Amino acid sequence: MYKKIFYLFIISFISIHFVQAEKTAYKIDLDIKNFSGDEVILASYYGNSNTIVDTFPRSPKGKFLLKGDEQLEGGVYLVIMPPANNFFELIIDKEQIFTVTCDTVDFVKTMEINGSEENKIFYDYLRFIGQKRKEAEALNKELETAKEKDKEKIQKKRDVLDDEVTAYFNKITENYPRSLNTNIIKAAQPVKMPDELQKPDADDGERYKYYKQHYFDNLDLSDDRMLRTNFLFKRIEYYMNKLTPQIPDSINLSIDRILTPMRKDGDMFKYYLVHFLNHYAKSKVVGMDAVYVHIVKKYYEQGLAPWTDEKTYKKIIDNAKSLEPILIGKIAPDFRMKKRDGTPITLSEIEADYILLYFWDADCGHCKKASPQMKEFYKKYKDKIQMLAICTEVGEEVKKCWETIDEREYEWMNIVDPFLQSRYKQNYYIKSTPQIFILDKDKKIIMKRIGAEQLSDVMDKIIERDQKKWEEKNKEN
Repeated sequence: MYKKIFYLFIISFISIHFVQAEKTAYKIDLDIKNFSGDEVILASYYGNSNTIVDTFPRSPKGKFLLKGDEQLEGGVYLVIMPPANNFFELIIDKEQIFTVTCDTVDFVKTMEINGSEENKIFYDYLRFIGQKRKEAEALNKELETAKEKDKEKIQKKRDVLDDEVTAYFNKITENYPRSLNTNIIKAAQPVKMPDELQKPDADDGERYKYYKQHYFDNLDLSDDRMLRTNFLFKRIEYYMNKLTPQIPDSINLSIDRILTPMRKDGDMFKYYLVHFLNHYAKSKVVGMDAVYVHIVKKYYEQGLAPWTDEKTYKKIIDNAKSLEPILIGKIAPDFRMKKRDGTPITLSEIEADYILLYFWDADCGHCKKASPQMKEFYKKYKDKIQMLAICTEVGEEVKKCWETIDEREYEWMNIVDPFLQSRYKQNYYIKSTPQIFILDKDKKIIMKRIGAEQLSDVMDKIIERDQKKWEEKNKEN
């Protein structure tokens, strides 16, 4: 009986001890020489910003103990030292209990780490590449001033240096294929262009196509740890803003290319999906609402954003449904309204090469400011366009429309819908005024949501573009 109780006590003790040990999910002992501050901050890179994990005070022994009861997500973390906010980086992955000794004089040179192979590899790499960079810079300077007969010899030294760096990279990637270090090192490698595209007479267009096509070859977008690095966001932004033509169809393809390899249940997919949605929802660039609609239909409507609360989800879906019918390239929603004398008129019955829809409000200050510009525009283009000005007042307030029209001498076609029977506010997503839409002869939307001050320039470009198309078509015939 005594033995049984004793064994039970031992088992219970081990179990309790094990549970207590489990609570310390990460533990990093820090000894930072030549730093007199009372605390350090542990933070991580996160997309386009840094996120603070916690603040840790100096221990009575003069060191710092960074610990927590939940494992840290894999990535590159920063140990920040207030008030100067100097910092050094640590790789956090599976090994989350280790010791660090370093000196603020030179973090890289003095860094000693025990218990973390990842960080040992990381700092060995930083020291190696730092030394090789110095050697390369020295050779480059030597090459600049060298005589022609000596240049080949210096170039051979550079080639040997490049081979050493490549061999070092290969050794890490071969020995640690799933390491975060490996993915970071690979990501730093440039796109390798084929020999024919490196020739001076190679076609720039072909170079661009190849570079864009292979831009992500060395980036593992399925690795969520890459979200917590300081370069991925910049790389993705460069691809989106510099390599992608700034038209909705091209942007949509680029977004899909970025999101497709990401784990759909991972942090990186969530971060970039939300980032793209918010970016294009707020965009002031005409036509970018088509990107927003694409994101909603392809990802949100397909249940790929389960973190979104019900209220927000409904708002996102409803916004996309409201915007989709009035995207550039869509046939404008038809409507039936009335002229001043009560004569009904529908959009579909209007025949003109161009139709301009101008939604305005009698009490709208911006509409009043736009009025002189709209009148100048109409005077210049009234022989080329049909302009329909829709006053958005309703009920008894419609009388203010006619009073304002008389006062400001609007000569274009003025129409109203006093009881909103046409649902034009919903169909054209009129949340504010003034709003302007330009349609072609087939009632297709070719421009929208531009200011009155832009109208003349935009209209000139539209007419010029269509004239060129007409001329090219006639040449073919």
